[in-house]
Amino acid sequence: MDQAGIIRDLLVWLESHLDQHLSLDNVALKAGYSKWHLQRMFKDVTGHAIGAYIRARRLSKAAVALRLTSRPILDIGLQYRFDSQQTFTRAFKKQFNQTPAWYRLSSEWNSCGIRPPIRLDDNSMPESTFVTLLETVLVGQTQTYSCTLEQISSYRDEMRIHFWKQFLLETDTVPPVLYGLHQVRASQEKDDEQEILYTTAVPSDQAVNLHSGQSVLLEAGNYVQFTYNGPRTELQEFILLLYSTCMPTLGLTRRQGQDIERFYTHGGKKRPEPPKEIRCEYLIPIRFQQAS
Repeated sequence: MDQAGIIRDLLVWLESHLDQHLSLDNVALKAGYSKWHLQRMFKDVTGHAIGAYIRARRLSKAAVALRLTSRPILDIGLQYRFDSQQTFTRAFKKQFNQTPAWYRLSSEWNSCGIRPPIRLDDNSMPESTFVTLLETVLVGQTQTYSCTLEQISSYRDEMRIHFWKQFLLETDTVPPVLYGLHQVRASQEKDDEQEILYTTAVPSDQAVNLHSGQSVLLEAGNYVQFTYNGPRTELQEFILLLYSTCMPTLGLTRRQGQDIERFYTHGGKKRPEPPKEIRCEYLIPIRFQQAS
Protein backbone atom coordinates (compact mmCIF):
# COMPACT_ATOMS: atom_id res chain seq x y z
CA MET A 1 0.00 0.00 0.00
CA ASP A 2 1.32 3.47 -0.85
CA GLN A 3 1.88 6.16 1.77
CA ALA A 4 -1.39 7.96 0.97
CA GLY A 5 -3.33 4.73 1.43
CA ILE A 6 -1.66 4.05 4.77
CA ILE A 7 -2.40 7.56 6.05
CA ARG A 8 -5.95 7.43 4.67
CA ASP A 9 -6.69 4.30 6.71
CA LEU A 10 -4.99 5.82 9.75
CA LEU A 11 -7.09 9.00 9.53
CA VAL A 12 -10.29 6.94 9.58
CA TRP A 13 -9.03 4.99 12.60
CA LEU A 14 -7.97 8.15 14.44
CA GLU A 15 -11.36 9.76 13.94
CA SER A 16 -13.10 6.92 15.77
CA HIS A 17 -10.54 6.78 18.59
CA LEU A 18 -10.15 10.45 19.56
CA ASP A 19 -11.52 9.76 23.04
CA GLN A 20 -8.94 7.04 23.66
CA HIS A 21 -5.26 7.11 24.62
CA LEU A 22 -3.34 8.05 21.45
CA SER A 23 0.32 8.39 22.28
CA LEU A 24 2.66 8.48 19.30
CA ASP A 25 3.91 5.04 20.33
CA ASN A 26 0.37 3.62 20.25
CA VAL A 27 -0.49 5.25 16.92
CA ALA A 28 2.80 4.08 15.40
CA LEU A 29 2.10 0.54 16.60
CA LYS A 30 -1.32 0.66 14.92
CA ALA A 31 0.27 1.87 11.67
CA GLY A 32 3.14 -0.60 11.84
CA TYR A 33 5.95 1.95 11.62
CA SER A 34 8.39 3.63 13.97
CA LYS A 35 6.97 6.84 15.39
CA TRP A 36 9.70 8.85 13.66
CA HIS A 37 8.85 7.40 10.27
CA LEU A 38 5.10 7.78 10.88
CA GLN A 39 5.47 11.44 11.86
CA ARG A 40 7.42 12.18 8.70
CA MET A 41 5.01 10.22 6.49
CA PHE A 42 1.93 11.89 8.05
CA LYS A 43 3.42 15.35 7.50
CA ASP A 44 4.42 14.51 3.89
CA VAL A 45 0.93 13.26 2.98
CA THR A 46 -1.30 15.71 4.90
CA GLY A 47 0.90 18.74 5.48
CA HIS A 48 0.13 18.57 9.22
CA ALA A 49 1.95 17.29 12.29
CA ILE A 50 0.14 14.25 13.64
CA GLY A 51 0.20 15.32 17.30
CA ALA A 52 -1.17 18.80 16.56
CA TYR A 53 -3.83 17.32 14.27
CA ILE A 54 -5.05 14.87 16.93
CA ARG A 55 -5.27 17.65 19.52
CA ALA A 56 -7.14 19.97 17.13
CA ARG A 57 -9.65 17.25 16.25
CA ARG A 58 -10.17 16.42 19.92
CA LEU A 59 -10.85 20.06 20.72
CA SER A 60 -13.25 20.25 17.75
CA LYS A 61 -15.17 17.24 19.04
CA ALA A 62 -15.22 18.82 22.49
CA ALA A 63 -16.61 22.04 20.98
CA VAL A 64 -19.56 20.14 19.49
CA ALA A 65 -20.23 18.44 22.83
CA LEU A 66 -20.19 21.83 24.57
CA ARG A 67 -22.77 23.23 22.16
CA LEU A 68 -25.10 20.24 21.96
CA THR A 69 -25.06 18.73 25.46
CA SER A 70 -25.08 20.00 29.03
CA ARG A 71 -22.35 17.66 30.23
CA PRO A 72 -19.95 19.26 32.74
CA ILE A 73 -16.97 20.95 31.09
CA LEU A 74 -14.55 18.81 33.10
CA ASP A 75 -16.21 15.60 31.90
CA ILE A 76 -15.88 16.70 28.27
CA GLY A 77 -12.25 17.65 28.77
CA LEU A 78 -11.46 14.31 30.42
CA GLN A 79 -13.26 12.41 27.64
CA TYR A 80 -10.90 13.94 25.10
CA ARG A 81 -7.83 13.13 27.18
CA PHE A 82 -7.09 16.44 28.88
CA ASP A 83 -5.91 15.74 32.42
CA SER A 84 -7.59 18.71 34.12
CA GLN A 85 -10.12 21.46 33.45
CA GLN A 86 -7.30 24.00 33.52
CA THR A 87 -5.34 22.16 30.83
CA PHE A 88 -8.48 21.77 28.72
CA THR A 89 -9.46 25.42 29.10
CA ARG A 90 -5.97 26.62 28.17
CA ALA A 91 -5.86 24.47 25.01
CA PHE A 92 -9.46 25.31 24.06
CA LYS A 93 -8.90 29.04 24.42
CA LYS A 94 -5.79 28.84 22.24
CA GLN A 95 -7.79 27.18 19.41
CA PHE A 96 -11.13 29.00 19.76
CA ASN A 97 -10.11 32.34 21.30
CA GLN A 98 -12.60 31.90 24.14
CA THR A 99 -13.08 29.66 27.14
CA PRO A 100 -15.24 26.52 26.98
CA ALA A 101 -17.80 28.22 29.24
CA TRP A 102 -18.21 31.23 26.94
CA TYR A 103 -18.29 28.99 23.88
CA ARG A 104 -21.20 27.05 25.39
CA LEU A 105 -23.14 30.15 26.46
CA SER A 106 -22.88 32.11 23.20
CA SER A 107 -26.23 32.59 21.46
CA GLU A 108 -24.51 31.99 18.09
CA TRP A 109 -22.14 29.27 16.95
CA ASN A 110 -19.00 30.63 15.30
CA SER A 111 -17.40 27.77 13.35
CA CYS A 112 -13.94 29.36 13.34
CA GLY A 113 -11.52 27.17 15.26
CA ILE A 114 -13.13 23.87 14.31
CA ARG A 115 -10.50 21.69 12.62
CA PRO A 116 -12.19 19.72 9.80
CA PRO A 117 -11.20 16.05 9.57
CA ILE A 118 -8.71 15.44 6.76
CA ARG A 119 -10.30 13.50 3.90
CA LEU A 120 -7.76 12.30 1.36
CA ASP A 121 -10.33 10.58 -0.84
CA ASP A 122 -12.28 13.69 -1.75
CA ASN A 123 -11.31 17.24 -0.87
CA SER A 124 -14.19 18.81 -2.79
CA MET A 125 -16.92 20.47 -0.74
CA PRO A 126 -20.61 20.60 -1.60
CA GLU A 127 -21.40 23.80 -3.47
CA SER A 128 -22.86 26.52 -1.27
CA THR A 129 -25.35 29.25 -2.14
CA PHE A 130 -26.27 32.19 0.06
CA VAL A 131 -30.00 32.91 0.12
CA THR A 132 -32.36 35.24 1.96
CA LEU A 133 -35.79 33.86 2.82
CA LEU A 134 -38.95 35.79 3.51
CA GLU A 135 -41.17 34.69 6.36
CA THR A 136 -43.47 31.96 5.05
CA VAL A 137 -46.45 30.23 6.65
CA LEU A 138 -46.38 26.43 6.53
CA VAL A 139 -48.70 23.80 7.98
CA GLY A 140 -47.01 21.14 10.06
CA GLN A 141 -46.57 19.02 13.16
CA THR A 142 -43.74 19.36 15.68
CA GLN A 143 -42.41 16.37 17.59
CA THR A 144 -39.37 15.79 19.77
CA TYR A 145 -36.90 13.05 20.56
CA SER A 146 -33.65 12.75 22.49
CA CYS A 147 -30.40 10.96 21.69
CA THR A 148 -26.70 11.06 22.42
CA LEU A 149 -24.24 12.59 19.97
CA GLU A 150 -23.12 9.09 19.03
CA GLN A 151 -26.68 8.04 18.20
CA ILE A 152 -27.65 11.01 16.07
CA SER A 153 -26.73 9.52 12.68
CA SER A 154 -28.74 6.33 13.18
CA TYR A 155 -31.69 8.04 14.90
CA ARG A 156 -32.20 10.94 12.50
CA ASP A 157 -33.19 8.87 9.45
CA GLU A 158 -35.49 6.62 11.49
CA MET A 159 -37.25 9.60 13.07
CA ARG A 160 -37.70 11.41 9.76
CA ILE A 161 -39.51 8.40 8.30
CA HIS A 162 -41.60 7.99 11.45
CA PHE A 163 -42.63 11.67 11.46
CA TRP A 164 -43.30 11.73 7.71
CA LYS A 165 -45.65 8.73 8.02
CA GLN A 166 -47.51 10.29 10.94
CA PHE A 167 -47.87 13.63 9.19
CA LEU A 168 -49.10 12.10 5.92
CA LEU A 169 -51.26 9.45 7.57
CA GLU A 170 -54.58 10.99 6.49
CA THR A 171 -53.74 11.67 2.85
CA ASP A 172 -53.22 9.34 -0.11
CA THR A 173 -50.83 11.66 -1.91
CA VAL A 174 -47.40 13.05 -1.18
CA PRO A 175 -46.95 16.84 -1.55
CA PRO A 176 -44.33 17.84 -4.14
CA VAL A 177 -42.40 19.81 -1.50
CA LEU A 178 -41.99 18.57 2.07
CA TYR A 179 -40.15 20.51 4.76
CA GLY A 180 -38.28 19.28 7.80
CA LEU A 181 -37.42 22.04 10.29
CA HIS A 182 -35.26 21.13 13.22
CA GLN A 183 -33.62 22.69 16.23
CA VAL A 184 -31.22 21.03 18.64
CA ARG A 185 -30.79 21.89 22.30
CA ALA A 186 -29.21 20.26 25.32
CA SER A 187 -31.54 17.84 27.10
CA GLN A 188 -32.86 19.09 30.45
CA GLU A 189 -33.12 15.53 31.78
CA LYS A 190 -29.86 13.84 30.72
CA ASP A 191 -26.68 15.89 30.43
CA ASP A 192 -25.14 13.59 27.77
CA GLU A 193 -28.12 13.87 25.40
CA GLN A 194 -29.54 16.45 23.04
CA GLU A 195 -33.20 17.15 22.45
CA ILE A 196 -34.26 17.52 18.83
CA LEU A 197 -37.42 19.37 17.83
CA TYR A 198 -38.46 18.25 14.34
CA THR A 199 -41.31 19.86 12.43
CA THR A 200 -42.69 18.13 9.33
CA ALA A 201 -44.49 20.73 7.19
CA VAL A 202 -45.78 21.71 3.77
CA PRO A 203 -46.61 25.08 2.19
CA SER A 204 -50.06 26.18 3.30
CA ASP A 205 -51.45 26.00 -0.25
CA GLN A 206 -50.49 22.30 -0.41
CA ALA A 207 -52.17 21.40 2.87
CA VAL A 208 -55.71 20.99 1.49
CA ASN A 209 -55.59 17.19 1.86
CA LEU A 210 -54.23 17.28 5.40
CA HIS A 211 -56.76 17.13 8.21
CA SER A 212 -54.31 17.88 10.99
CA GLY A 213 -51.47 20.32 11.47
CA GLN A 214 -50.76 23.74 12.86
CA SER A 215 -49.45 26.95 11.37
CA VAL A 216 -45.66 27.01 11.38
CA LEU A 217 -43.46 29.96 10.48
CA LEU A 218 -40.54 29.42 8.15
CA GLU A 219 -38.24 32.06 9.62
CA ALA A 220 -37.03 34.96 7.51
CA GLY A 221 -33.31 35.64 7.32
CA ASN A 222 -30.01 34.73 5.71
CA TYR A 223 -29.11 31.10 5.09
CA VAL A 224 -26.37 29.08 3.44
CA GLN A 225 -27.90 26.42 1.19
CA PHE A 226 -26.49 23.09 0.05
CA THR A 227 -28.09 20.48 -2.24
CA TYR A 228 -28.05 16.75 -1.59
CA ASN A 229 -28.93 14.08 -4.14
CA GLY A 230 -28.40 10.50 -3.04
CA PRO A 231 -29.41 7.68 -0.71
CA ARG A 232 -31.82 8.77 2.01
CA THR A 233 -29.81 6.88 4.63
CA GLU A 234 -26.68 8.96 3.90
CA LEU A 235 -28.28 12.39 4.33
CA GLN A 236 -27.15 12.64 7.95
CA GLU A 237 -23.52 12.03 6.96
CA PHE A 238 -23.93 14.88 4.48
CA ILE A 239 -25.22 17.16 7.26
CA LEU A 240 -22.27 16.22 9.47
CA LEU A 241 -19.96 17.13 6.57
CA LEU A 242 -21.62 20.54 6.35
CA TYR A 243 -21.01 21.29 10.03
CA SER A 244 -17.59 19.66 10.41
CA THR A 245 -16.04 20.91 7.17
CA CYS A 246 -18.11 23.36 5.12
CA MET A 247 -19.10 25.80 7.86
CA PRO A 248 -15.56 26.19 9.30
CA THR A 249 -13.95 26.26 5.84
CA LEU A 250 -16.32 29.05 4.80
CA GLY A 251 -15.79 30.80 8.16
CA LEU A 252 -19.54 31.03 8.86
CA THR A 253 -21.40 31.76 12.07
CA ARG A 254 -24.64 29.88 12.70
CA ARG A 255 -27.21 32.24 14.19
CA GLN A 256 -30.21 31.18 16.24
CA GLY A 257 -32.98 29.55 14.25
CA GLN A 258 -34.01 26.32 12.60
CA ASP A 259 -32.12 24.25 10.07
CA ILE A 260 -34.36 23.71 7.06
CA GLU A 261 -34.63 20.51 5.01
CA ARG A 262 -36.58 21.06 1.78
CA PHE A 263 -37.38 17.76 0.09
CA TYR A 264 -38.59 17.49 -3.49
CA THR A 265 -40.76 14.38 -3.85
CA HIS A 266 -42.42 12.52 -6.73
CA GLY A 267 -45.57 14.45 -5.78
CA GLY A 268 -48.03 11.67 -6.48
CA LYS A 269 -49.79 8.76 -4.83
CA LYS A 270 -48.17 7.49 -1.66
CA ARG A 271 -45.91 4.49 -2.13
CA PRO A 272 -45.75 1.55 0.29
CA GLU A 273 -42.09 2.18 1.16
CA PRO A 274 -40.20 5.44 1.81
CA PRO A 275 -37.92 6.59 -1.03
CA LYS A 276 -34.40 5.18 -1.13
CA GLU A 277 -33.08 8.14 -3.17
CA ILE A 278 -33.91 11.74 -2.25
CA ARG A 279 -33.27 15.29 -3.37
CA CYS A 280 -32.96 17.77 -0.53
CA GLU A 281 -31.92 21.39 -0.15
CA TYR A 282 -30.39 21.90 3.28
CA LEU A 283 -30.34 25.44 4.69
CA ILE A 284 -28.44 26.59 7.79
CA PRO A 285 -29.29 29.99 9.35
CA ILE A 286 -26.22 32.24 9.30
CA ARG A 287 -25.17 35.72 10.28
CA PHE A 288 -23.11 37.63 7.76
CA GLN A 289 -20.11 39.37 9.28
CA GLN A 290 -20.31 43.14 9.15
CA ALA A 291 -17.68 44.71 6.91
CA SER A 292 -15.17 46.69 8.94
